[in-house]
Amino acid sequence: MLKNDMIQKLNGPRLRFPEFKEGLNYRSLGSFTIWYSGGTPSKENEAFWNGEIPWITASSMRGTEYFESELKITESGLKNGSRLAQIGSLLILVRGSMLFKTIPIGIATRDVAFNQDVKALLVGSESTPKFILYYLIAKEELLLNKVTGTGIGAGKLDLHDLKSFSVSLPNLPEQQKIASFFTVIDIKISQLKRQLTLLEQYKKGVMQKIFSQEIKFKFALSKVEGDDGQEFPKWEKLNGNDVFSPISNKNHNSDLPILAITQDKGAVPRDMIDYSISVTEQSIESYKVVEVGDFIISLRSFQGGIEYSEYKGICSPAYIILRATREIDNRYFKYYFKTENYISELNKKLEGIRDGKMISYKYFSDIKINVPSVPEQTKIANFLSAIDDKINHTQKQIEKAEIWKKGLMQQMFV
Repeated sequence: MLKNDMIQKLNGPRLRFPEFKEGLNYRSLGSFTIWYSGGTPSKENEAFWNGEIPWITASSMRGTEYFESELKITESGLKNGSRLAQIGSLLILVRGSMLFKTIPIGIATRDVAFNQDVKALLVGSESTPKFILYYLIAKEELLLNKVTGTGIGAGKLDLHDLKSFSVSLPNLPEQQKIASFFTVIDIKISQLKRQLTLLEQYKKGVMQKIFSQEIKFKFALSKVEGDDGQEFPKWEKLNGNDVFSPISNKNHNSDLPILAITQDKGAVPRDMIDYSISVTEQSIESYKVVEVGDFIISLRSFQGGIEYSEYKGICSPAYIILRATREIDNRYFKYYFKTENYISELNKKLEGIRDGKMISYKYFSDIKINVPSVPEQTKIANFLSAIDDKINHTQKQIEKAEIWKKGLMQQMFV
């Protein structure tokens, strides 16, 4: 973290390390960088492909990182259509639809070939690549305003605009300290993201073992430490209609929030996500009421499972709403309906819905589901909810760190 005594406010940057007091040197980006254009070897010439040289395309660029394409080129392919970016070069995406949302830019961690949608920049001795990287990230909104083009995939950054882009350069030691400072922040964010990935992998693995009963829970006979208790009763295998019934309640005054049915967040109010679609008052009258704890079969349930709602609202009559007809812990089924095995069973019902129809209640009813006793359902749900709490906490840490980083960048770059 930056301590208050580490920085000072000046007429230039709002935040600055106190040992640096020299003025800033304003330069155009093109005046102290050398630019290289890449290309794509002919796909028809097998001699150019399946080599050892990593290759970067527009789809490889993501934020401040890049991913090497599965395709690799040969030395012949490099000489006959592409170019090599040296380690330490800045890689900037200049063409592609993602430019309408972000400016993908990274630093080559090794020599890598790149195609025509990407430009490579070698930075001169008066600057450091990482400082320029962070500077351009901080000025992303200004660069986004320069993106032009219409139609799908037509985003474009004009090279003249990029090369004439004004950069305020402190002296080299200050650049290096700023770059090192933000590198430390990035390392911390990367560690949190790695922690998040491990938690998500752990959850996926443990869910598979729980629902296949490779891991079994026991109930305690007493509160005495070391008392492992006894196993819960054997799980029942029931049809979907033995546990859930379809609900079609349209008794509302259109004053409930409209719910979006998503694969990653379940059923959530539309204003909570970036989801906008116009509906008429007349159509809303036909919408169905969703209660907290209901499940929803959507058009894509065979891809991502059946969705759970933690909100009361209304949704399109095209959806099938399921409500339990017997005592259950809804949270258990929230996890169960997202298991790979259950989604695989839904996939077996693909025949007949390729024309866009969703899985019917009849299809849902045909699938056998594992139903433990309610106390065991609760124990499983509590265990998995605790993992979710850790995942959510880590996600919030990442979000806070990224917001903090963005705020610092806005104040340290002019």
